[in-house]
Amino acid sequence: MAEAKVGIIGGTGLYEIEGMTDIKEIKMKTPFGDPSDAITLGNLEEVKIAFLPRHGKGHRISPTELPARANIYAMKSLGVEWIISVCTVGSLKEKIKPLDMVIPDQIIDRTRNRINTFFGNGIVGHIAFAEPFCPILSDILYESTHETGIRVHDGGTCIVMEGPQFSTRAESELYRSWGADIIFMTGLPEAKLAREAEICYASLAIVTDYDCWNEVSEPVSADMIIANLKRSVETAKKILRNAVTSLPQKRDCNCANALENAIITSPELIPEQVKKDLGLIIGKYIK
Repeated sequence: MAEAKVGIIGGTGLYEIEGMTDIKEIKMKTPFGDPSDAITLGNLEEVKIAFLPRHGKGHRISPTELPARANIYAMKSLGVEWIISVCTVGSLKEKIKPLDMVIPDQIIDRTRNRINTFFGNGIVGHIAFAEPFCPILSDILYESTHETGIRVHDGGTCIVMEGPQFSTRAESELYRSWGADIIFMTGLPEAKLAREAEICYASLAIVTDYDCWNEVSEPVSADMIIANLKRSVETAKKILRNAVTSLPQKRDCNCANALENAIITSPELIPEQVKKDLGLIIGKYIK
């Protein structure tokens, strides 16, 4: 029996979800190392939840160092079908203001030092990623945010940068010229790995600042991000409670069968250790 239906990966400042009952904390091991921290299991509005602080409690892990494969694999092993990612972002457009929320629908990948796939080492898989966020889960997050009365933007293109440094002004202006809406450091490889694991994934993006392109506003800093995040965390928790109770019983999106035609390697050529390590993910296609 699945331990959880919904996974919540919390970003900066989101270390717990009030209202969870029957709470237990578990430490997990995966073929890809340990997750960022212990995972908290419980019920939220009678929905089974698995909560993981992305950077570890106390914010110990930088974006580049995040054990994303272990985090997503751990969620998969608990039976999670939906992952809601909560993250802080900078705005690249005047109309998207600090303390707004954004439910992004597109990604531009500017990372360069991260392992972004479960495949390799003798097995090749090519998932479709034209729509990087689950449209059904994104719609639910939008409606759940709209119900709170908070300004929310339905859709948007996000830049995922490497970090840990913030952008130069030239970079920020470049991303604006591309038509991007927000920028952050943690949306990838999470979204790619979740798709490979056939888990629906969407982001609740909390806008904490204008990126450095806006010379009129105060320069972006960690202190600014934390201050604005603290003002938004309680609202984010209300949104999460609304969202988890609105999920359909059955998934009808393409996320649930993302690997159906993606694995290219002949089964007899896949190393046995790889089959074992990835059995949780590829098992229904490769024996």
